[in-house]
Amino acid sequence: MKTMIKQKTIYIISSILLLIGCTNDLDITPEDPNIFLADEFYSTPESYLQGLAGVYGNLTLTGAEGPDNSNISGLDAGTSQYGRGLWNMQELTTDEVVWSWENDPGLRDMNRNTWTSDNVILRGFFGRCMTQVAFVNEFLRQTSDEVLDSRGVSGDLRTDIAVYRAEVRFLRVLAYYHLMDLFGKAGFVTENDPVGAYQSPQYERPELFAFIESELLEIIPDLKDPLQNEYARADKAAAWMLLAKIYLNAEVYISENKYADCIEYCNKITGAGFSLASDYANNFNADNDSNSASSEIIFPIISDGVVTQNYGPTTVMINGQVGSLEQNGEDFGVSAGGWGGALRVTRQFSETMLEDVYTIDDRNTLITEDRPIDITNIGNNGTGYIIAKWSNKTSTGQNGSATEIVDTDFPLFRLADAYLMYAEAHLRGGGGTIDTAVGYINQLRIRANNPNTVSAGDVSLDFILNERLVELHWEGHRRQDLIRYGKYTGGTYNWSWKGNAATGIAISEIRKVFPIPSASLAANPNLTQNTGY
Repeated sequence: MKTMIKQKTIYIISSILLLIGCTNDLDITPEDPNIFLADEFYSTPESYLQGLAGVYGNLTLTGAEGPDNSNISGLDAGTSQYGRGLWNMQELTTDEVVWSWENDPGLRDMNRNTWTSDNVILRGFFGRCMTQVAFVNEFLRQTSDEVLDSRGVSGDLRTDIAVYRAEVRFLRVLAYYHLMDLFGKAGFVTENDPVGAYQSPQYERPELFAFIESELLEIIPDLKDPLQNEYARADKAAAWMLLAKIYLNAEVYISENKYADCIEYCNKITGAGFSLASDYANNFNADNDSNSASSEIIFPIISDGVVTQNYGPTTVMINGQVGSLEQNGEDFGVSAGGWGGALRVTRQFSETMLEDVYTIDDRNTLITEDRPIDITNIGNNGTGYIIAKWSNKTSTGQNGSATEIVDTDFPLFRLADAYLMYAEAHLRGGGGTIDTAVGYINQLRIRANNPNTVSAGDVSLDFILNERLVELHWEGHRRQDLIRYGKYTGGTYNWSWKGNAATGIAISEIRKVFPIPSASLAANPNLTQNTGY
């Protein structure tokens, strides 16, 4: 898939934008003035696979003219990249990371939990998700039975297109899942709705949850079996993983207990032939698409330093984790200074990693020498500890293909998360067995060369939350985890700069969801603002 995207998506993204046109509801303005006709594009059997690549490309690329171009008008390209927007919202707003350069638009508010509906990070991600919905809807229109009949498409190609359609429907569901989780609502539009100045109805969490669940269950039979598709294309396991995610968080989304369903789909994943990477670090190296991590990563957002260039989450993290004092970028396959100490971790994150049980653990990559643990001034990037989790070097020590934009893919879903979801869902009454849960936790610790294996009496919900931080930090899970545990809003648990205070203070319950961007409200009067904003 990395090869397919490299060769095809840059052209296809601009093509699909022209097929879609401009809609007020999505607040998307195609910038390429060239005329492009759908029937001309879909004139060869290969064009359907190219169109599929274009839909996938929206996860990676921001526009058709390189990493500094965005097909969402009025935004910096990096701001509108799918994975980066997701990462900013799920990580910078928590105890896992602080961004040094607060003059960068929107990021001060993420660090300090003071965002408003005018925040450009929120606008960029909301717009990128709706762009994904638009891409999918147009692909589905161009591959309907009626349209395929009119083009004389039959035989093996028709069979292949059925799989493509299931995959893009997964991508649409993924976008609506992120909108449900982060914003609590969205404009809802499908391929059956009009093209053009259509103002979609608002779906809130109950309606979005029902759609996501039913759509995933419907497409699973048409998706390829686990590990049988091209790398980075959705298969049954990706759909199972997304179902497990919505069921684990169902009490947050719809006030219903779905932990037994979470266990069911975790079991499907763990029984599907995936295995943990031989080395924890392999999941975060430049060759994680081909080293032993390829057996653990269930669904990634890809990155390539030369062809599919983007300022996505792995480029941000690898350059950002380079220390301003250490100048250690060459250790990670980027320039020595990286991005000048852009990213550091909070005292609370560091204290967890410095617990005796984690001091001898491959997952602990804290760099502490000559650094104070506290970030008393966010602009002083010599304070606070830094980490060395991500790398633009391969598992054999070779540099990636470029020195700023990296080759490292972002593992959106991986097997280790399924292990920890199973353990948590079991403790929350979803069934399964404590022996299985303990076995999964110990597999993760043994893989990390941590000699401190556990028994049933050691495992509690708070224990699982800590294990999730150690195993999954900086992978876009932390905000969701803290909300599920009741530790995100309020003052039960505070971290550095929570609520715009150096030592952390309580924040309002309204911040469990982000506000609908003001630009989206202006574009679609059917959307309403979230309470308190």
